[in-house]
Amino acid sequence: MKAVAGLSAVLAMALAAPLALAQEAAPADPVSVLVKQLELDKYKATIKSLTQFGDRRQGTQRNRDALDWIEAQLKSYGCTNTERLQYQFTQPAPGAPSARRAAGIPSGGAGGPAGQGGSTLFGNRIPTGVNADPMRQPNERLRALNAEQTPVGTSLRENVYCTKVGKTHPEEMYIVSAHMDGIGFGEAANDDGSGTALVMELARIFSMPGVETDRSIRFILWNNEETGLNGAAAYVEQRKDLQGIESPKGSGKYPEPKWLGMIQHDMMMYDHGMPIPKQDASGKTIYVSPPEQRLEADVNIEYQAVSKQAEGSARLAWAFRAANDKYATNYPAAVGFHMTNTDSTPFMDLVPSISLRENERGQQIGAGWNPNWHQPTDNYDTYSDKDFLLGLNAAQTTLSGVAQLAGTRISK
Repeated sequence: MKAVAGLSAVLAMALAAPLALAQEAAPADPVSVLVKQLELDKYKATIKSLTQFGDRRQGTQRNRDALDWIEAQLKSYGCTNTERLQYQFTQPAPGAPSARRAAGIPSGGAGGPAGQGGSTLFGNRIPTGVNADPMRQPNERLRALNAEQTPVGTSLRENVYCTKVGKTHPEEMYIVSAHMDGIGFGEAANDDGSGTALVMELARIFSMPGVETDRSIRFILWNNEETGLNGAAAYVEQRKDLQGIESPKGSGKYPEPKWLGMIQHDMMMYDHGMPIPKQDASGKTIYVSPPEQRLEADVNIEYQAVSKQAEGSARLAWAFRAANDKYATNYPAAVGFHMTNTDSTPFMDLVPSISLRENERGQQIGAGWNPNWHQPTDNYDTYSDKDFLLGLNAAQTTLSGVAQLAGTRISK
């Protein structure tokens, strides 16, 4: 009986061996390999480095210094074909009427107060706004760093970007972007250091030796988002008619590949939930943000339902939702259809466009879910590792989504 048992064991091992060998020979999932290159400490370090330039207000020397630093970092990653798009921006004098904007997306409001982008506001809300008083910044070093204000009048602005050129279809590309300027007399660590760092980390990983994509990926850091999406609008105006044109003819080079999808990132870290009631010193009920990241925090993926590319944008959003399901490690993603007030807006009628954020822009951020938004408290030390981890999971979501769409492989 012992001999029979021993023979059975040997036969079982022999039958299992081909399966084991096949499993060993199976190639590693390149998307999973790349996602594992995202590290919390590196993401945090990039955000911390961006805060050395304060709030990076457009038109200031600290904004230009930040652009130079970003470009140098992109080159150091191996994303060496960096470029800048130049445009003119006019800063009105204090008190002067702002430039007239195009009509916005209709607000919601059928079941409650109207929110931006077609959304409706529900539940507890706290006021939002932009801090314009430098004396509300208690840190004297930051107050001095952010002292220079945007000069009045018309002057040059720049966006910086670099491109991962596709091996099979260099004439087509996905745009992965964030805005690098901020306001509020803080460090703009979350708005939008968190999005800028995400895009830079993806540029680093896709530029690693051996990483190849079928289609191109352009990593763009916009300027003038806080003044009305001006940097992104200038890019669309200057480049939309150049898509897919080979130049010089016969060179195999495409200065502006055809846009296949636009993925924007703006405020990635803070999802503490709805403001909660609290008694102040006088006994009055006020509403404050919960102190810690909520366990049910998620990455919000939004598209705009009334855009001309709504159908394609919805498919893109759900593709990213599926990528999050498969590759994100800590936080899920949710899809919404009220994308608004972000740099994907100038693109949304021309190409499928989505925006990734910490919260829904209209319904949640618009209701005061992030008390640091445009405030002197938007500083690196304000956030915990739980907050930074939400940003990292957004990076995992975008990296895996774009890697699949662009056709990514890792050569030996």
